[in-house]
Amino acid sequence: MAVLFFTEDVKEVRIPKRKVKTWVNQCITAQHKITGEINYIFCSDEYLRGINMQYLNHDYYTDIITFNYNENKTIKGDIYISLDRVRDNAVSYKVNFHTELQRVVIHGILHLLGLKDSTPKQKEIMRKAEDECIEKYNKIWKEF
Repeated sequence: MAVLFFTEDVKEVRIPKRKVKTWVNQCITAQHKITGEINYIFCSDEYLRGINMQYLNHDYYTDIITFNYNENKTIKGDIYISLDRVRDNAVSYKVNFHTELQRVVIHGILHLLGLKDSTPKQKEIMRKAEDECIEKYNKIWKEF
């Protein structure tokens, strides 16, 4: 298992990395999958918009882009997270930054596990899965 954290054009975000690694692994193994190499790359809006344009031909800001490199039952990928978007979304949703970051961190894992969020029904399923994973985290540790 290798859950790694990187930054591109932002300051390092303070999160309890060991706890997040354990949590991510628990959410993956609960689906009878194996945790492979997962890279979280924290960046700015502009950096992620550039990736969105270059690889997905989308010219807009987003909070997360997930690149899936799964092999059979091994979950692997790169998860890019815009800290600017997380901050803005936290204000919009009236939650603190770390609560919103927690949701986005697990959102990427759920994409790697095959969940989508394009349709209203898919978004409902995704939100339920996010809530279940966050509840699992909060039972073990306090909010990061």
